[in-house]
Formats: sequence, C-alpha cells, structure tokens
Amino acid sequence: MNKISPDYYQKGNIEVTDFIIDQSMSFLEGNIVKYLCRYKEKSGIEDLRKARWYIDKLIDERMKTKPLKEGKI
Repeated sequence: MNKISPDYYQKGNIEVTDFIIDQSMSFLEGNIVKYLCRYKEKSGIEDLRKARWYIDKLIDERMKTKPLKEGKI
C-alpha cells in the first residue's frame, strides 16, 4: 500500500491512522489523537488548541448520551 501521509503521522512503530482504526475510534476521538500526535512537528500550539476543541466537543456529546452520575464518566 502506498503511504500518502506526511512524515509527522509516521513516527514510531505504527502510523497514526492505523492506530485510530485499530482502536475503532470515532471521528472526534481520531482527530484528538491526530492533533496530539502531530503538534510537535507541524503546528504547535494551534494543533493543541484543535485537540482541545475536539475534546470539548467529545465531552459535550458524551454528556448528551451519558451524563455524569456521582462523578463517574
């Protein structure tokens, strides 16, 4: 298979997209992982802010379907 991903997604022993697929992550979860994995090599603080935006969105969505009960997620 041809790799079309930039180098910042191919660090370590597994490509970021392969990890996301292997873990059956949702779109929101996958974007969180993507931005965290690339922030040092690509856009720095901007990527961390993007990851935070997706984390906040994921929290909002989880609260709609599984609200916190007695401090548990």
